[in-house]
Amino acid sequence: FMSETVAALCLSAGYLDAGDRMWHTLTLFFALLPCALVQLSLVFIHRDVSRDRPLVLLLHLLQLGPLV
Repeated sequence: FMSETVAALCLSAGYLDAGDRMWHTLTLFFALLPCALVQLSLVFIHRDVSRDRPLVLLLHLLQLGPLV
């Protein structure tokens, strides 16, 4: 999960360096939107908000929820 996100961010940076802003934007969109949706679903499915576990909620906000 994390290696796929890092690879997408590196690819996006390569597109930005090459001056191809359309592919840079599309790569960021298709890499970060699924990450955000996964974290949002993990927060609501596991009900981490209601358990008074602020560290777990912070990890979800930092996109590290699947490691928990």
